[in-house]
Formats: sequence, structure tokens, C-alpha cells
Amino acid sequence: MKAFVIPVTPYAQNCTVMWCEETMKGAVSDPGGDIDKIQAAIEDQGIVVEKILLTHGHLDHAGGTAELAERLGVPIEGPHPDDLFLIQGLDEHGTKPGFEGTRSFTPTRWLQNGDTISFGNETMTVHHCPGHTPGHVVFYGAKDKVAIVGDVLFQGSIGRSDLQGGDHDTLIRSIRQQLWPLGDDTTFVPGHGPLSTFGQERQSNAFVADHLFAE
Repeated sequence: MKAFVIPVTPYAQNCTVMWCEETMKGAVSDPGGDIDKIQAAIEDQGIVVEKILLTHGHLDHAGGTAELAERLGVPIEGPHPDDLFLIQGLDEHGTKPGFEGTRSFTPTRWLQNGDTISFGNETMTVHHCPGHTPGHVVFYGAKDKVAIVGDVLFQGSIGRSDLQGGDHDTLIRSIRQQLWPLGDDTTFVPGHGPLSTFGQERQSNAFVADHLFAE
């Protein structure tokens, strides 16, 4: 699997374009905005996008989804149905600077923990990781040891839990129970900022490092 990250929206949200090298078929994760920029990058690489994937329903991750899905004629997969209220509320943000034209939509497929998604010859597993939002999911590719984690975990930090539907204890539990078992050598793409590995965060992250939970 090949991938690149495109920072989009005024919040510099990491939109990830992934594709299968054998077939050049791919997926776009979290197209929050700047759709022209995303589409140009896809065309420049010669990628045939098969679907849009969503980690959660916040504006900066899902705001451009409806428009991009229509332009490309592709289905939308994710997030978990517990984020329905966030997706339904996207219409309220369509006039915000940097998010003009944002509108709500109905995902083609809601995702559950343990589901799989695929594009070309690539397959990723779905991990339900609530805490930042109730319906947040993470996409994990075992072959390449890579995870698209949205706003669950960042380099040196974790996602906010003070927004509607968030819960700090649930977020910590999601990270430790859903992400750590995927392996220290897994590289993850966060919703914002630089990439890191689960092993690095287990050593030094001020919120979820292993030593903070040692008995």
C-alpha cells in the first residue's frame, strides 16, 4: 500500500490518500475540505478512488465528504453509527470560512468494530475507538503496519474529550485496548500533526505512556 497526507481546512487536518500499487485503486480518508486540492493530487498520481473513508463526524474531517463523493461517484464508508448526530449537524457549518458548501450526508456503509474495508487488493480492519467522539473508528493495515487514527491519538498528545459525546476515560481505554495491541512498530497517521509510532507514544506520551499506568 502507498499513501500520502494532504493537510486540509483551516485546522490543517490530515486527509490521507491510500492506494494499491498493483491496481492503482485507492481510498480517501477524512476529506474535511479543500476538495479541489485533494482531487488534483489524486489525478496527479493516477489513482482511481473507489471509496471515501471517515474516522469520525467532526467538521474538519467530514466537511468535504458529500462534495467529493459526488464528484468521484464513490460510496462513503464510516464512521460508526454513534456519530450520526455529528454528520446530521454538518449543515450548520456550511457558511464558515474554509468550510463553505459543507453539508450533511448519509454514509453508504456504517462501520462496526471488527469490520474490514478494502480498495484494490488492500484490506484494512476497523477498530471502534470512542472517547473523542462516540462513533470514532480507526483503520489498520496489518501488512504495512500502518493505522489511520483520526483524532484519537497524536504525537505526544491525545484527542480532546470535552466536546459533545466525548469522554476522557473512554478515550484512554480505547487507546490502550484497541491501539496498543496492534504493535509498537505500527506507524500511525493522526488527524493533525506529524506521524509517530505506537511504541514511541507508549514510551513518552504524557497522557498514555505505559509508566503512567504501572501498578
